[in-house]
Amino acid sequence: MTQAEAYTRFMALHDGPEAFVMANAWDAASAVVLREAGFQALGTSSAAIAHGMGRADCHHAVSRDEAVANGTLLGLASGLPINGDLEDGFGPSPEDCVATVEAAIAGGLAGVGIEDTTADPANPIHAFDHAVARIAAAAKAAKGRIVLTGRTDIYLHGQGDLDEAVRRLTAFAEAGADVLYAPALPDMDAIRAVVQAVAPRPVNVLLGPWGRFGALSDLSAAGVKRVSLGSALYGSVMGHLGRVAAQVAGGDMTAAVAGKTALNFDILFETN
Repeated sequence: MTQAEAYTRFMALHDGPEAFVMANAWDAASAVVLREAGFQALGTSSAAIAHGMGRADCHHAVSRDEAVANGTLLGLASGLPINGDLEDGFGPSPEDCVATVEAAIAGGLAGVGIEDTTADPANPIHAFDHAVARIAAAAKAAKGRIVLTGRTDIYLHGQGDLDEAVRRLTAFAEAGADVLYAPALPDMDAIRAVVQAVAPRPVNVLLGPWGRFGALSDLSAAGVKRVSLGSALYGSVMGHLGRVAAQVAGGDMTAAVAGKTALNFDILFETN
């Protein structure tokens, strides 16, 4: 699958009548497991990449090249369209965002997300006008080539309310973003407000602990087009590893093999 074919397939998923789930992988094996589970597209996870490398998330501890290479690996392993969680575009300027879009396209990714974060804990969110300028530059580079998700993290950083989230996402849509995304929306009313504000552009909702959204059908009914899982699957796997390790350390020698996967990865990698 070429990058252009991946882009076309990924964009088409957002045009479907119902929401689809985009699971987030972190390495080749997890990408293959998720493909076999039936997912039609995958995302990277900046948190999973960083933590797997022993680094902090969201502080440029992982480079642009490393993050894009991870997305390329997931695509090669799975044969699925890959959306890159590429944080703030790896720099403060619009030109940095353009460079990230171009790198994602060169790496074969089908989609790229650009946040309004700064990687500075003391001042975590870009000012409104600058945030919009960054998305506008990214959108110009992305148009017709890669799916651009414009993302505001004001809820994650406690830097604003629903009105500000809607203001930013509406401006991102007008600037040319293909998909809009505000992690940590608190409830279905907030989700509906975002969907209505940016219509007809599709909206991504992140599965997380901050809100109870019900079934996928409820999100579809609210007009959501994409649901991502972030680092949830990585956290689940690592949590399971911790529990099994504790059992083995406590003397249960069968625990390590009790849940061993029956997947034959040699065959699964060959079939792609």
